[in-house]
Amino acid sequence: MTIWRGTKLLILASKSAARQALLAQAGIAFEAIPAELDERAIQLASVLSAPGEIAALLARDKALFVSEKHPDRFVVGADQTLILGERLFSKPAGRVQAAAQLRALAGQSHELHSAAAVARDGEILFEDVSIARMTMRPLDEATISAYLDAAGEAVTTSVGAYQLEGLGVHLFERIEGDHFTILGLPLLPLLKFLRSQGLLQ
Repeated sequence: MTIWRGTKLLILASKSAARQALLAQAGIAFEAIPAELDERAIQLASVLSAPGEIAALLARDKALFVSEKHPDRFVVGADQTLILGERLFSKPAGRVQAAAQLRALAGQSHELHSAAAVARDGEILFEDVSIARMTMRPLDEATISAYLDAAGEAVTTSVGAYQLEGLGVHLFERIEGDHFTILGLPLLPLLKFLRSQGLLQ
């Protein structure tokens, strides 16, 4: 079932399975066309340090990149940053980095900044940044190793080496914030914008 009223499918400029699932579960007709950008190069060139600003920049750039190739289409770009104190995290490159991230996050509270932007014909029409605060339980080496064994390659697909919608839920003792924000897409503000454009019932 879809409640989409647009004459053309929404485009999600992301290969994230979690973001795609959120839109599909919300009944939105869309196609995923990932933006092939060098995110780290964009971040470094921007000299931005605030996690919300970085997430917003990358969400805008992804939306604009795909929008320019698909005229007259609404394109959603999204990004998420994780910060612990002053340290920004990126997706771990492998098991060793994933274990190091989990050691750093264990027993601590960190923030997730999730951004979404919508572009059409090369213009940004909407953007939003939402924040969630996550407290990971203390983890010993045996627990970290067992988690990495069970989660497998999935640990390299998300910053912080976890997916809350999967096995990563076992790592946490407290969560403060919107579930959609945690999964990488501030969905409620996005839906409000799409309704304002007559794209949803």
